[in-house]
Amino acid sequence: MRVIQIDRYGGPEVLLRRDVPVPSAGPGEVLIRLAHSGINFMDIHTRQGKYAGSQTYPVSIPTTLGIEASGHVEAVGADVQDLRPGDRVAYCLVWGSYAEYAVVPAWRVVQVPAGLPLDLAAAAMFHGLTAHYLAEDVGRLGPGVTCLVHAASGGIGQLLVQLGTRLGATVYATTSTPVKAEIARQRGAVAAVLYENGGFADAIREMTAGRGVDVVFDAIGRPTLRDSFRATRKRGLVVNFGAVGGSVEDLNPIELGEAGSLFLTRPRLADHLPDAATIQRRAADIFSGLLEGALSIEITGRYTLDRIEEAHAALEERRSVGKPILDLQ
Repeated sequence: MRVIQIDRYGGPEVLLRRDVPVPSAGPGEVLIRLAHSGINFMDIHTRQGKYAGSQTYPVSIPTTLGIEASGHVEAVGADVQDLRPGDRVAYCLVWGSYAEYAVVPAWRVVQVPAGLPLDLAAAAMFHGLTAHYLAEDVGRLGPGVTCLVHAASGGIGQLLVQLGTRLGATVYATTSTPVKAEIARQRGAVAAVLYENGGFADAIREMTAGRGVDVVFDAIGRPTLRDSFRATRKRGLVVNFGAVGGSVEDLNPIELGEAGSLFLTRPRLADHLPDAATIQRRAADIFSGLLEGALSIEITGRYTLDRIEEAHAALEERRSVGKPILDLQ
Protein backbone atom coordinates (compact mmCIF):
# COMPACT_ATOMS: atom_id res chain seq x y z
CA MET A 1 0.00 0.00 0.00
CA ARG A 2 1.06 3.60 -0.53
CA VAL A 3 1.90 5.80 2.46
CA ILE A 4 3.45 9.16 3.33
CA GLN A 5 6.09 8.81 6.05
CA ILE A 6 8.86 10.80 7.71
CA ASP A 7 12.22 9.51 8.95
CA ARG A 8 13.37 12.91 10.23
CA TYR A 9 11.80 16.21 11.19
CA GLY A 10 11.69 19.29 9.01
CA GLY A 11 9.90 20.98 6.15
CA PRO A 12 8.02 19.46 3.21
CA GLU A 13 11.28 18.00 1.91
CA VAL A 14 11.17 15.29 4.63
CA LEU A 15 7.92 13.79 3.28
CA LEU A 16 8.57 10.34 1.79
CA ARG A 17 6.31 8.30 -0.50
CA ARG A 18 6.65 4.60 0.12
CA ASP A 19 5.06 1.27 -0.67
CA VAL A 20 4.72 -0.88 2.44
CA PRO A 21 2.86 -4.11 3.26
CA VAL A 22 -0.76 -3.89 4.37
CA PRO A 23 -0.76 -4.34 8.17
CA SER A 24 -2.82 -6.91 10.08
CA ALA A 25 -5.27 -6.24 12.88
CA GLY A 26 -4.21 -7.58 16.27
CA PRO A 27 -6.40 -8.20 19.32
CA GLY A 28 -8.73 -5.28 19.94
CA GLU A 29 -7.87 -3.67 16.61
CA VAL A 30 -9.51 -3.19 13.22
CA LEU A 31 -7.97 -2.91 9.77
CA ILE A 32 -9.63 -0.11 7.81
CA ARG A 33 -9.45 0.43 4.06
CA LEU A 34 -9.22 4.21 4.07
CA ALA A 35 -11.32 6.36 1.78
CA HIS A 36 -10.43 9.82 3.04
CA SER A 37 -8.03 11.38 5.53
CA GLY A 38 -8.32 14.78 7.13
CA ILE A 39 -5.37 17.14 6.73
CA ASN A 40 -4.59 19.10 9.88
CA PHE A 41 -2.05 21.48 11.39
CA MET A 42 -1.28 18.61 13.74
CA ASP A 43 0.20 16.77 10.75
CA ILE A 44 2.49 19.71 10.05
CA HIS A 45 3.50 19.97 13.69
CA THR A 46 4.25 16.24 13.70
CA ARG A 47 6.41 16.69 10.59
CA GLN A 48 8.22 19.58 12.26
CA GLY A 49 8.95 17.57 15.42
CA LYS A 50 6.78 19.54 17.83
CA TYR A 51 5.51 16.30 19.41
CA ALA A 52 8.92 14.68 19.64
CA GLY A 53 8.94 14.92 23.44
CA SER A 54 5.20 14.93 24.05
CA GLN A 55 3.67 12.81 26.80
CA THR A 56 0.12 13.46 25.57
CA TYR A 57 0.88 12.58 21.95
CA PRO A 58 3.83 10.18 22.06
CA VAL A 59 4.79 9.92 18.41
CA SER A 60 8.28 9.01 17.21
CA ILE A 61 9.99 8.57 13.86
CA PRO A 62 9.80 6.86 11.52
CA THR A 63 6.04 7.34 11.35
CA THR A 64 3.22 7.56 8.84
CA LEU A 65 1.57 10.98 9.02
CA GLY A 66 -2.14 11.72 9.43
CA ILE A 67 -4.34 11.43 12.51
CA GLU A 68 -7.91 11.02 11.25
CA ALA A 69 -9.71 9.17 8.49
CA SER A 70 -12.82 7.38 7.31
CA GLY A 71 -13.34 4.21 5.32
CA HIS A 72 -14.60 0.65 5.51
CA VAL A 73 -13.62 -2.05 7.97
CA GLU A 74 -11.54 -4.62 6.11
CA ALA A 75 -10.88 -7.04 8.99
CA VAL A 76 -11.24 -7.21 12.76
CA GLY A 77 -8.90 -8.68 15.35
CA ALA A 78 -9.73 -10.92 18.27
CA ASP A 79 -11.99 -9.51 20.99
CA VAL A 80 -13.60 -6.90 18.70
CA GLN A 81 -17.35 -7.17 19.28
CA ASP A 82 -19.15 -4.21 17.73
CA LEU A 83 -17.50 -3.83 14.32
CA ARG A 84 -17.74 -6.02 11.23
CA PRO A 85 -16.04 -6.07 7.81
CA GLY A 86 -17.81 -3.63 5.52
CA ASP A 87 -18.86 -1.20 8.26
CA ARG A 88 -18.53 2.49 7.40
CA VAL A 89 -16.32 4.01 10.09
CA ALA A 90 -14.20 6.98 11.11
CA TYR A 91 -11.61 7.76 13.79
CA CYS A 92 -9.07 10.31 14.98
CA LEU A 93 -5.93 10.63 17.13
CA VAL A 94 -4.24 7.55 15.69
CA TRP A 95 -1.24 8.27 13.48
CA GLY A 96 -1.08 6.64 10.06
CA SER A 97 -3.98 8.00 7.96
CA TYR A 98 -1.83 9.21 5.05
CA ALA A 99 -2.14 5.67 3.72
CA GLU A 100 -4.45 3.30 1.92
CA TYR A 101 -4.98 1.09 4.99
CA ALA A 102 -4.63 1.65 8.73
CA VAL A 103 -4.83 -0.47 11.87
CA VAL A 104 -6.73 1.34 14.61
CA PRO A 105 -7.71 0.40 18.20
CA ALA A 106 -11.37 -0.56 18.01
CA TRP A 107 -12.33 1.65 20.95
CA ARG A 108 -11.34 4.74 18.95
CA VAL A 109 -13.52 3.85 15.95
CA VAL A 110 -17.06 5.15 15.43
CA GLN A 111 -19.76 4.04 13.00
CA VAL A 112 -20.66 6.57 10.31
CA PRO A 113 -24.42 7.03 9.81
CA ALA A 114 -25.73 5.87 6.45
CA GLY A 115 -26.73 9.36 5.35
CA LEU A 116 -23.37 10.97 6.04
CA PRO A 117 -20.78 10.90 3.23
CA LEU A 118 -17.45 9.39 4.21
CA ASP A 119 -15.50 12.45 3.11
CA LEU A 120 -17.54 14.62 5.47
CA ALA A 121 -17.06 12.09 8.28
CA ALA A 122 -13.28 12.26 7.83
CA ALA A 123 -13.41 16.05 7.83
CA ALA A 124 -15.53 16.08 10.99
CA MET A 125 -13.63 13.89 13.43
CA PHE A 126 -10.61 15.84 14.67
CA HIS A 127 -12.04 19.31 14.20
CA GLY A 128 -15.54 18.34 15.28
CA LEU A 129 -14.54 16.55 18.46
CA THR A 130 -12.10 19.34 19.31
CA ALA A 131 -14.74 22.05 18.90
CA HIS A 132 -17.21 19.92 20.87
CA TYR A 133 -15.10 19.55 24.00
CA LEU A 134 -13.93 23.18 23.83
CA ALA A 135 -17.47 24.54 23.60
CA GLU A 136 -19.18 22.17 26.02
CA ASP A 137 -16.56 21.07 28.56
CA VAL A 138 -13.97 23.84 28.68
CA GLY A 139 -15.83 27.00 27.68
CA ARG A 140 -19.19 25.77 29.00
CA LEU A 141 -20.96 27.90 26.45
CA GLY A 142 -24.67 28.59 26.78
CA PRO A 143 -27.24 31.36 27.12
CA GLY A 144 -25.78 34.48 28.69
CA VAL A 145 -22.16 33.51 27.91
CA THR A 146 -20.05 35.61 25.57
CA CYS A 147 -16.99 34.28 23.75
CA LEU A 148 -14.39 35.23 21.18
CA VAL A 149 -13.17 32.72 18.60
CA HIS A 150 -9.87 33.49 16.90
CA ALA A 151 -9.16 32.21 13.36
CA ALA A 152 -12.89 31.70 13.01
CA SER A 153 -12.80 30.84 9.31
CA GLY A 154 -10.59 27.78 9.90
CA GLY A 155 -11.93 24.30 10.37
CA ILE A 156 -12.12 24.29 14.17
CA GLY A 157 -13.00 27.98 14.30
CA GLN A 158 -16.04 27.61 12.06
CA LEU A 159 -17.33 24.72 14.14
CA LEU A 160 -16.73 26.59 17.41
CA VAL A 161 -18.77 29.52 16.10
CA GLN A 162 -21.58 27.20 15.05
CA LEU A 163 -21.58 25.16 18.26
CA GLY A 164 -21.45 28.27 20.43
CA THR A 165 -24.37 29.78 18.56
CA ARG A 166 -26.31 26.51 18.77
CA LEU A 167 -25.73 26.41 22.53
CA GLY A 168 -27.12 29.92 22.89
CA ALA A 169 -23.89 31.86 23.50
CA THR A 170 -23.04 35.22 21.93
CA VAL A 171 -20.06 34.59 19.66
CA TYR A 172 -17.57 37.18 18.43
CA ALA A 173 -14.85 36.27 15.94
CA THR A 174 -11.52 37.31 14.52
CA THR A 175 -9.96 36.40 11.19
CA SER A 176 -6.98 37.49 9.11
CA THR A 177 -8.90 39.01 6.16
CA PRO A 178 -12.26 40.67 5.47
CA VAL A 179 -13.29 37.77 3.24
CA LYS A 180 -12.68 35.31 6.06
CA ALA A 181 -14.55 37.60 8.45
CA GLU A 182 -17.64 37.29 6.28
CA ILE A 183 -17.39 33.51 6.54
CA ALA A 184 -17.37 33.79 10.34
CA ARG A 185 -20.46 35.97 10.26
CA GLN A 186 -22.21 33.50 7.98
CA ARG A 187 -21.50 30.76 10.54
CA GLY A 188 -23.22 32.77 13.27
CA ALA A 189 -20.75 35.26 14.75
CA VAL A 190 -22.48 38.49 15.77
CA ALA A 191 -19.37 40.41 14.73
CA ALA A 192 -16.02 39.59 13.15
CA VAL A 193 -12.88 41.75 13.17
CA LEU A 194 -9.30 41.31 12.05
CA TYR A 195 -6.81 40.06 14.64
CA GLU A 196 -3.77 41.78 13.14
CA ASN A 197 -1.81 44.06 15.52
CA GLY A 198 -4.04 43.31 18.51
CA GLY A 199 -6.72 45.86 17.70
CA PHE A 200 -9.35 43.18 18.13
CA ALA A 201 -9.09 43.55 21.92
CA ASP A 202 -10.16 47.20 21.77
CA ALA A 203 -12.99 46.32 19.38
CA ILE A 204 -14.25 43.55 21.68
CA ARG A 205 -14.12 45.85 24.70
CA GLU A 206 -16.13 48.44 22.79
CA MET A 207 -18.72 45.89 21.63
CA THR A 208 -19.16 44.57 25.17
CA ALA A 209 -19.50 47.99 26.82
CA GLY A 210 -15.99 47.74 28.26
CA ARG A 211 -16.57 44.39 29.99
CA GLY A 212 -14.80 41.92 27.71
CA VAL A 213 -15.96 38.42 26.88
CA ASP A 214 -16.31 35.51 29.28
CA VAL A 215 -14.18 33.12 27.20
CA VAL A 216 -11.55 33.53 24.49
CA PHE A 217 -10.60 30.58 22.29
CA ASP A 218 -7.09 31.24 20.98
CA ALA A 219 -5.37 28.76 18.65
CA ILE A 220 -2.97 31.33 17.21
CA GLY A 221 -0.61 31.83 20.14
CA ARG A 222 2.19 34.37 20.14
CA PRO A 223 0.62 37.01 17.83
CA THR A 224 -2.66 37.17 19.79
CA LEU A 225 -2.44 35.67 23.28
CA ARG A 226 -1.56 38.75 25.30
CA ASP A 227 -4.20 40.79 23.49
CA SER A 228 -6.62 37.96 24.18
CA PHE A 229 -6.06 38.76 27.86
CA ARG A 230 -7.16 42.34 27.16
CA ALA A 231 -10.33 41.09 25.45
CA THR A 232 -11.35 38.94 28.43
CA ARG A 233 -13.47 40.10 31.36
CA LYS A 234 -12.20 40.01 34.94
CA ARG A 235 -11.92 36.42 36.18
CA GLY A 236 -12.62 35.24 32.65
CA LEU A 237 -11.13 32.26 30.83
CA VAL A 238 -8.56 32.18 28.03
CA VAL A 239 -8.36 28.84 26.22
CA ASN A 240 -5.07 28.52 24.32
CA PHE A 241 -5.66 25.32 22.36
CA GLY A 242 -3.07 25.82 19.63
CA ALA A 243 -0.08 27.86 18.51
CA VAL A 244 -0.17 28.05 14.72
CA GLY A 245 1.44 31.49 14.98
CA GLY A 246 4.14 30.31 17.37
CA SER A 247 4.27 29.60 21.10
CA VAL A 248 4.48 32.16 23.88
CA GLU A 249 7.60 31.17 25.81
CA ASP A 250 8.07 34.15 28.14
CA LEU A 251 4.75 34.32 29.98
CA ASN A 252 4.90 35.37 33.63
CA PRO A 253 1.83 34.22 35.60
CA ILE A 254 1.55 37.67 37.18
CA GLU A 255 0.35 38.89 33.78
CA LEU A 256 -2.86 36.96 34.35
CA GLY A 257 -3.36 38.75 37.64
CA GLU A 258 -2.68 42.16 36.14
CA ALA A 259 -5.13 41.42 33.31
CA GLY A 260 -7.98 40.81 35.76
CA SER A 261 -7.28 37.57 37.65
CA LEU A 262 -7.74 35.55 34.49
CA PHE A 263 -7.76 31.78 34.11
CA LEU A 264 -5.53 30.38 31.34
CA THR A 265 -5.74 26.76 30.18
CA ARG A 266 -3.91 24.78 27.51
CA PRO A 267 -6.13 21.74 26.86
CA ARG A 268 -5.63 18.86 24.42
CA LEU A 269 -8.20 16.67 22.75
CA ALA A 270 -6.62 13.42 23.93
CA ASP A 271 -7.43 14.23 27.55
CA HIS A 272 -11.07 14.78 26.62
CA LEU A 273 -11.46 11.45 24.78
CA PRO A 274 -10.67 9.08 27.65
CA ASP A 275 -12.85 6.17 26.55
CA ALA A 276 -15.05 4.75 23.79
CA ALA A 277 -18.26 6.10 25.31
CA THR A 278 -16.98 9.69 25.25
CA ILE A 279 -15.78 9.36 21.66
CA GLN A 280 -19.11 7.88 20.60
CA ARG A 281 -21.06 10.64 22.37
CA ARG A 282 -19.07 13.49 20.87
CA ALA A 283 -19.04 12.00 17.36
CA ALA A 284 -22.77 11.27 17.48
CA ASP A 285 -23.49 14.89 18.40
CA ILE A 286 -21.35 16.24 15.56
CA PHE A 287 -22.69 13.74 13.02
CA SER A 288 -26.31 14.44 13.96
CA GLY A 289 -25.70 18.18 13.67
CA LEU A 290 -24.32 17.69 10.17
CA LEU A 291 -27.21 15.44 9.13
CA GLU A 292 -29.81 17.86 10.51
CA GLY A 293 -28.18 20.90 8.92
CA ALA A 294 -27.44 22.54 12.27
CA LEU A 295 -23.70 22.26 11.58
CA SER A 296 -21.82 22.74 8.35
CA ILE A 297 -18.29 21.75 7.33
CA GLU A 298 -16.93 23.03 4.05
CA ILE A 299 -14.37 20.79 2.37
CA THR A 300 -12.24 23.39 0.66
CA GLY A 301 -9.37 21.37 -0.71
CA ARG A 302 -9.09 17.83 -2.04
CA TYR A 303 -5.67 16.27 -2.49
CA THR A 304 -4.03 12.95 -3.26
CA LEU A 305 -0.93 11.38 -1.74
CA ASP A 306 1.01 12.76 -4.70
CA ARG A 307 0.05 16.33 -3.78
CA ILE A 308 0.48 16.35 -0.01
CA GLU A 309 3.16 19.07 -0.17
CA GLU A 310 0.58 21.40 -1.73
CA ALA A 311 -1.85 20.67 1.07
CA HIS A 312 0.68 21.41 3.80
CA ALA A 313 1.76 24.62 2.06
CA ALA A 314 -1.85 25.86 1.85
CA LEU A 315 -2.25 25.37 5.61
CA GLU A 316 1.11 26.84 6.58
CA GLU A 317 0.59 29.90 4.39
CA ARG A 318 -2.94 30.46 5.80
CA ARG A 319 -4.50 30.04 2.35
CA SER A 320 -6.76 27.22 3.50
CA VAL A 321 -10.30 28.08 4.61
CA GLY A 322 -12.44 25.28 6.02
CA LYS A 323 -11.19 21.70 5.86
CA PRO A 324 -8.79 20.04 3.40
CA ILE A 325 -8.85 16.27 2.92
CA LEU A 326 -6.96 13.48 1.18
CA ASP A 327 -8.88 11.26 -1.24
CA LEU A 328 -7.35 7.80 -0.86
CA GLN A 329 -9.55 5.54 -3.01
